Amino acid sequence: MNTPAVSISLSSYGADLVRQRGQGSFIEILAAAGATRIEWREELLTTEDATQLADATAAEGLESVYSSPMELWLAGQSKPNPELVTALQRAQAFGAKWLKVSLGYFTDNNDLQTLARTLTQSPVHLLVENDQTLHGGRIEPFQRFFTAVEQHTLPIKMTFDIGNWHWQDQPAANAARLLGRHVGYVHCKAVTRRADGKLIAIPPTASDVHLWEQLLRHMPQGVMRAAEYPLQGDDLLQLTTEHVATLARLGQTRLESVHV
Repeated sequence: MNTPAVSISLSSYGADLVRQRGQGSFIEILAAAGATRIEWREELLTTEDATQLADATAAEGLESVYSSPMELWLAGQSKPNPELVTALQRAQAFGAKWLKVSLGYFTDNNDLQTLARTLTQSPVHLLVENDQTLHGGRIEPFQRFFTAVEQHTLPIKMTFDIGNWHWQDQPAANAARLLGRHVGYVHCKAVTRRADGKLIAIPPTASDVHLWEQLLRHMPQGVMRAAEYPLQGDDLLQLTTEHVATLARLGQTRLESVHV
């Protein structure tokens, strides 16, 4: 049985620690923990050298996802964000096969043909994520966007962030049912509301993992998944190993029942 690819978003280790240690310091931890992919975070980069990180990652047998906070569509502009070209180039420099961005302000007037031409000039695959904003964190704009993607046969998949739907009170189960077939990457994230009313990401409980199992039933078998919740403790290797194993098992019960 093929084990699904598991990634770790380096933001999981906390912004301060990641900036202090450098993102390259986590490569060996992820490899030893059994992860198959690493998600670089553009907003946490300091003095890292892209080529060195690409080489070190390849040496450990890991693949890369490059996460950029940019929005694919800017308000009031029909053409894709001009920063997309640079982001694709940076992702390639880091050895990443995938670039993850937010949707931004998608409307029916957006220029998909220009987007198509931009993507044909890069070997990097584009992943578009639901974020926590009103314009980029609701189900309906993603339905319209992926309808347009299909019409133009664009090589774009969705990053389905399970936790981010909470910020706009969107039911994750509805999102999975309506968008699941477009998903190429799943950000696993449990969410709770603090006493001050702020939503925050937390490690999953057993009930969270059960929910994730149900959501993945609407997505391609073995879809790539990642931890994007706090992985913080004295023994990062042990902690990471445990969570990689948990994420790798998601959806496997369905596969086992098919093979029985």
